[in-house]
Amino acid sequence: MTTPPPSPSGPLSAGPPSAEAPRSGPRPAPWVRTRLRAAPLGTLLAAALAFVAVLLAAALPRAQDRGADQALRSFLEGSGQAGTSLQVTAPSPVSGQSAQALDGTLKSLLARTGSTFHVDTDAVVHGTRTTKRLPLLNPELSRPSGFPPRMSLLYVQEAQAHVKLVEGRWPGSTPSAGAPEGATAYDPPLQVALSQPAAETLGARLGSVLKSAPLADGTPSVEVVGLYAVTDRTEDFWADLDCLPSACEHRIGENLAWDVDALIGAGDLGRMDTWGRTAEDFWRLPVDVGRLRADRLDATTKEIASYMAGPTAATLVRETRRERLRTSSWLPELFEQAHDRRQAAAPLALIGPAGVGGVAFVVLCLAGALAADRRDAELRLLLARGGSRAGIVGRLLGEGAVTVLPAATAATALAVLLLPTPRLAPTLLAAAVVAMLALLAFPVRAAVLLSPPRPAGRWRRPVAELLVVIATGAAVLEVRRRGVAPAGSDPDPLLIAAPLLLALCGGLLLARLQPVVTGWLARAAGRRSGLVGFLGLARAARGQGAAGTHARGRTGPSVLPTVALLLAITTGGFGAAVLNSVDSNRLGVARLAVGGDAAISASGETSLPDGLAKAAGELPGVRTSVPLWVDHDSSVTGTKQRSSQVAVIVAEPAAYAELSRALGCGSFDPALLTAGGSQSADAPVPALFSAGLAQLAGPGTYTVQPGNGAELRARVAGVIDCTPVRPARDAAIVVLPAGPATALIGAGRPNQWVGLGTVDGDRLRALVRSALPPASSTAQAQAPAPAADPADEVYPVRTSAEAVAELGADPLQRSAQRLFWACVAGAAGFALLAVLLTLMRTVPERAALLARLRTMGLRRRQGVALILAETLPQTLAAALGGALVAAAAVALLGPAIDLSTLVGASVPTGVRLTAGPVLTQALGLAALVAAAVLVEAATSGRRQITTELRAGDQS
Repeated sequence: MTTPPPSPSGPLSAGPPSAEAPRSGPRPAPWVRTRLRAAPLGTLLAAALAFVAVLLAAALPRAQDRGADQALRSFLEGSGQAGTSLQVTAPSPVSGQSAQALDGTLKSLLARTGSTFHVDTDAVVHGTRTTKRLPLLNPELSRPSGFPPRMSLLYVQEAQAHVKLVEGRWPGSTPSAGAPEGATAYDPPLQVALSQPAAETLGARLGSVLKSAPLADGTPSVEVVGLYAVTDRTEDFWADLDCLPSACEHRIGENLAWDVDALIGAGDLGRMDTWGRTAEDFWRLPVDVGRLRADRLDATTKEIASYMAGPTAATLVRETRRERLRTSSWLPELFEQAHDRRQAAAPLALIGPAGVGGVAFVVLCLAGALAADRRDAELRLLLARGGSRAGIVGRLLGEGAVTVLPAATAATALAVLLLPTPRLAPTLLAAAVVAMLALLAFPVRAAVLLSPPRPAGRWRRPVAELLVVIATGAAVLEVRRRGVAPAGSDPDPLLIAAPLLLALCGGLLLARLQPVVTGWLARAAGRRSGLVGFLGLARAARGQGAAGTHARGRTGPSVLPTVALLLAITTGGFGAAVLNSVDSNRLGVARLAVGGDAAISASGETSLPDGLAKAAGELPGVRTSVPLWVDHDSSVTGTKQRSSQVAVIVAEPAAYAELSRALGCGSFDPALLTAGGSQSADAPVPALFSAGLAQLAGPGTYTVQPGNGAELRARVAGVIDCTPVRPARDAAIVVLPAGPATALIGAGRPNQWVGLGTVDGDRLRALVRSALPPASSTAQAQAPAPAADPADEVYPVRTSAEAVAELGADPLQRSAQRLFWACVAGAAGFALLAVLLTLMRTVPERAALLARLRTMGLRRRQGVALILAETLPQTLAAALGGALVAAAAVALLGPAIDLSTLVGASVPTGVRLTAGPVLTQALGLAALVAAAVLVEAATSGRRQITTELRAGDQS
């Protein structure tokens, strides 16, 4: 021991202090200060370990909250303000209608918000509108199909701030002068402001008096006193006011008519119901989605439901004195979708934290065991000198509190500072749990070492291992039997715990098998010349002994480092397999949506420019070029339904077969269609029919009639289940070979091009732009949307890489992936630390052994090789076992995982088992551990041997 034992009068003495003991003698040194000064490096390492562990524990829930909040807000922002607003309506009062009354009701509506959701008061839109559009019968107005235009009137508060007056004036804000004696309530006309584009569409002008159909008591009419232009059509202010900025199209069957809205002033609010007989007040209250929180989504849903139809709604009716006040919103449905999306991504988001938590638990236990073994002799001496086991453990708790608690506090504060989120309770709870584990690991281990020896229980370990195996089998079978939890429910604990239980079972099995296999290898190495390999393998098979005489007979390698490596590799490999399946499914969905890796389409019935398909096929990266002629307005006569509507695809058979095979959609033998290229135009052309169409047609010859009026005789040469151009399984498709026969129906020039390979979208667009006819470019330059790219308008270009980027742009997916990879990195770091702690645990014994061997002629390189031969078998076995367990986890649990939310589109349930992601995790972690062991052996081995040689053999 490096410190003197406590005096008999100290706190650990067996008896009480004597009453006659002198009080003037030197006081004993404080225990905690003495112990911390005795091992400063160990104290700093323990504080650093606690700091890192608590920092990760405190940061994980905050990172999850930030990712969930960001995903929720992004999802809601994509729904637009109209979908994330509370739409409140009420019939306009018969009398007393005014702007002040609207503002008063708005004040009552806003007073009931702000608990779990807030309203963006700057974006509130409210006013009054007529509920019916009246036809305008002025003969000079535009009537595209003979139907008169229709108009409704609106009063919108703050509308003038979003428009610019172009001509005339705004309608008055004070009531107009009374009507002359004998006039009806419709006199004088209501004053309105009309948008300039709408006035041009209708043919109205400033000063026009627009009249509707006469009624029994008069004729409703409006006078256009002002023309305005909207400053920004993309503003959320116009979300559900579509016909105010410009006229809207109104279809009556196949006929076109115009709908327009006009603004009135506050002065005519009292007479507004004369236009259409009824009017209603409306308030659009946009919820501030930037302040919504995912963890309070249930409470927010309940509060909004109460606002729509509940206690809050009843209170608002009483306060506003509007008995027919109604509130509607899409928010409850959007909240439910957001909740389902979050729960669907929860398995991946929780498997990573569970893995790093398991590995960190193992590391903390190893650190406690290392500290207990290092001070085993000191603790037993204190016990022999009369100290009680409770007193010793209490003092060890005091030591740990001085080391762990400040580090845990600093780590928690740093996590709160770096990752600001509203919720603090999960952070404090996670930090407290890990801090208590770091604090109790050493005292608990010491209490076990100091406890009286019990009779050895031969069946204790096998029974515990059997219980773990049974629990793992039950979890896996239950997940396989019922699948994951239903969509929208809480995360399935079995799906999250099953990979960890499989890793634990793998670690226990490996701990049983590794000594046996390593012993065989040691005996085989013993038959060869040289002792380094034999000695290293023999020590690896026996297990690293502990320093001191109370190691209690280790008979094999420690299970904890193996379990740590297996946990890290299994969770990393399982999650990597999930992400690999997400990427492959996303690519498959994108390729089916595009038709390949790149596609060029012609709008309408036009064809691609001459030479464009050939030039596109010669671009760098294009592996397969497939020009196509597609007609979606074709029919097949002679089926059971006499005539069936189909889509006809004409393509070169070999290239289209390669495209179908690559996309996994409707693979076929190109020989079925190759006969069509050399036959005459009168012979039936071989064709592939889709499965649904083949059931209606059956074998035989049929007439294919494209939309251009031509005809072609075709015979059924084969049946396909889908095709890349129309991947829908129920689509009616006819695939024909390109050749002279199909050229007679106008299929000589392709109207689509599809390519496979790594195609650069920008380069492809530049090629299309260069091939664009000048006439099309001029026509597009005169189009009403000058900002649009002419090439993209005439010949749209799509690539699978861009489609993949769009599918993967969801913040929910990105946050889940970032969190998982961060946890994988943390688990790998803790697993590496577990191996290093195991090496540190055997430093005294290994140094003594190397010193003895050095005196017998062992060279330094041979000493490093001995350390590697002793350590690497466990690492390599853990890497191999982790890869096998990860593969087993994917095979057993993968079919129960739904990846649709992570992919961004509906895909079949299940995770594909591929060797790449699993082996990458296993071999990467094994290489990292081997490099760390090599560095540790090369740097510290020489210093340890020198110390032992100078001190002499202490064993």
